[in-house]
Amino acid sequence: MRVVIAEDAVLLRAGVERLLADENIETVAAVDNGDGLVEAVMEHRPDLAIVDVRMPPTFTDEGLRAALAARQALPGLPVLVLSQYVEESYAVELLSGGAGGVGYLLKERVADVAEFVDSVRRVARGGTAIDPEVIAQLMARGRKNPLDALTARESEVLGLMAQGLSNTAIGSALVVSQGAVEKHIGNIFAKLGLEASAEEHRRVRAVLTYLGRT
Repeated sequence: MRVVIAEDAVLLRAGVERLLADENIETVAAVDNGDGLVEAVMEHRPDLAIVDVRMPPTFTDEGLRAALAARQALPGLPVLVLSQYVEESYAVELLSGGAGGVGYLLKERVADVAEFVDSVRRVARGGTAIDPEVIAQLMARGRKNPLDALTARESEVLGLMAQGLSNTAIGSALVVSQGAVEKHIGNIFAKLGLEASAEEHRRVRAVLTYLGRT
């Protein structure tokens, strides 16, 4: 796997690069600004871009804007955003693009190496990896949305799907059988109007509906 890293904090950038190298994941470019990210993506066409939200010169949303521009220039580019805090509006903008291969993690999650690497690989494969704190804040917005028809248990299952958990892991977390999990997921697909297609594609679409609702 080949990645581009955009992070202005030198120590964190070097730390992530070293961590990925230990997992045989190659960093083909490491930059400290948004323009550098877009240039690196176009030059190297990586499997994944790992991007900080706030970068020079204003430290507001340069990273996110650059990630969106890179995704537009290289359609389908998987993007994993790292942020110090939950930037709710930025999360929604990224997740509402209608495609998979997106992640949004708080930087503290990098400390859990196994979890972070799993998220990197999952997003690169076109899946999702959303921080539980991001999920909690988006859920608290209380907007009317297509998910109103879901039961409490189905919402729990979809929330765990958004974190990237497999059916087996969801069953363990909720202490139910894998068959029960599959039934809940089938109900979720039906209630969200997700017609038959590749299983992974429907999972991603369900998660994006859950997280990117407006």
